[in-house]
Amino acid sequence: MQVLLHASRDCLIAGDSCSGDETCSPRLRTLRQCVAGNGSMKLGPGARSQCANAISALLSTPLHGCQCRRGMKREKNCLSIYWSLHQSGIHGLNLVENYPYEKIEKGYDFVRLASITADEVGMTTVNRCLDAAKACNVDDVCQRLRTEYVSTCIKSSTKSGLCNRSRCNKALRRFFDRVPPDYTHELLFCPCSDMACSERRRQTIVPSCSYEAEEKPSCLSQMRICKADYVCRSRLAQFQYDCQPDEHSTTGCTQGNYAACLVAYTGLIGSPITPNYMDNSTSNVSPWCSCSASGSLRDQCKEFLDYFTNNACLRNALLTFGNGMDFVATPTQRLQSDPATDRGPQQTTPVFVTTETEPNALSPARPTQDSVKGRLWFDSAESFDTQQNSSQAFAVTSLSVWISVLLGFVLNSGQLIE
Repeated sequence: MQVLLHASRDCLIAGDSCSGDETCSPRLRTLRQCVAGNGSMKLGPGARSQCANAISALLSTPLHGCQCRRGMKREKNCLSIYWSLHQSGIHGLNLVENYPYEKIEKGYDFVRLASITADEVGMTTVNRCLDAAKACNVDDVCQRLRTEYVSTCIKSSTKSGLCNRSRCNKALRRFFDRVPPDYTHELLFCPCSDMACSERRRQTIVPSCSYEAEEKPSCLSQMRICKADYVCRSRLAQFQYDCQPDEHSTTGCTQGNYAACLVAYTGLIGSPITPNYMDNSTSNVSPWCSCSASGSLRDQCKEFLDYFTNNACLRNALLTFGNGMDFVATPTQRLQSDPATDRGPQQTTPVFVTTETEPNALSPARPTQDSVKGRLWFDSAESFDTQQNSSQAFAVTSLSVWISVLLGFVLNSGQLIE
């Protein structure tokens, strides 16, 4: 994810270059007034003409076509430069071009992740959810940032008894922006065949702190909050572009790139429209919001919500990842979930049941805060115990070998003396 932008395509560099140019700088200032709240009113009767002229002039500068990188330093500043040019569609000058971030080209390195899990942890891959946690624990960056967001999200204030949601979401964004998807996607999208595993997967982003509330807010209000924030607006634009469904496509996606769709999905985590699994009995996902009070705007609200709950592209991307594949489906390989259960693909390997999951396998009840904390910290503790037990076993085996050698030497010496 930490791919450096080419200097000529970096919006920060392009903005600095424009600000230092006596011809470009005043046009950029004009454009910013055009897109600011009621800014065009300050430009007088000829505002629309001035805005159009400024845009036309800036299209021939490096600002046109510049991009940003998710999680980069000064990301908001970079995005503000991008949207200054691209949100001018509110004046009837629609220049929206996809989204501000570089496009995702690569798929998933399943072989590398399996190698990490098997070689460094010393276990055979039998449960991808548990193996993903172990693989994260042996990677310095993944383990550090995961520990950071978990400790932040489960920590309660001494006064209110509640967690700090803004800090939790900031830590979540750092984790999903800076840790490679080979790790983050295995943690979040690993396939489950029982409710205990599904609940553990649902708790990955600590929903009780990151987004849940007593009542679901309106999806329209959450969408307005999102679009008022440069980062959230950019992540939503990326998601709507890379996960755009197409019923005529063999993949179900307009862009035909499952990896890009899932990267875009994770980019929304930690935002006002954070998506997650809806329960522990299906693989359905949705943001924490409702269209029940949307009134005359219900169709608009439903269209937004359907991007998560009724999106063939996103559903197929999740099912394909759960199958451990990264391919472009043929017409006979169209992925469709079972409408009766929607539990994703059937497991072809035995499920590895631990003492942590077995007692809860048949219980759909929502976990308590203490059990959530236990689940979140279990992986790190188990990984440490596994490594520690391996070391102890090696030490005991080595001692036994040396004792056998020593006894053999003593016995042989006695026979020689006789």
